[in-house]
Amino acid sequence: MPDIHDPALFLAHACALEQDAASRFADLSEAMKTYGNQDVADFFGKMAEFSRLHLAEARKRSGFREIPALAPEDFQWPDGESPEAASMEGSHYMMTVEYALELALDSEKRGQAFYADVAKTTTDPEVRMMAEEFASEEAEHVAELECWIERFPKRA
Repeated sequence: MPDIHDPALFLAHACALEQDAASRFADLSEAMKTYGNQDVADFFGKMAEFSRLHLAEARKRSGFREIPALAPEDFQWPDGESPEAASMEGSHYMMTVEYALELALDSEKRGQAFYADVAKTTTDPEVRMMAEEFASEEAEHVAELECWIERFPKRA
């Protein structure tokens, strides 16, 4: 459970998480282009752009604060790594659209849970407000991915 009670520390986490999400979506977009699925590549490209916008928003919110440069071991990630740093181990020439969407959904759910946990556990009202907003944005990503998953049902 994260123990984040300082806005600058929260924003350091948010910036890292959103950067990871943008990178992951860009990687998935490129993979889908390689595998010949332009529609899903375009979708992941849009998701990467949304993550870059969230990253810009997190940086903008830092305002006058100095955001700490954290070493990897200083981040308070639930499983020791950024919730949205999805593994690309399964990325290969046989990657299916279904697998790519499930990979992205899993990451977005972990990102949403991270922000929701921060909102529940922080004692700082500013951190709570920002974490709730970021959790809500991640919930929108989850819903969007779930819609796409319905378009591409798993094969038997």
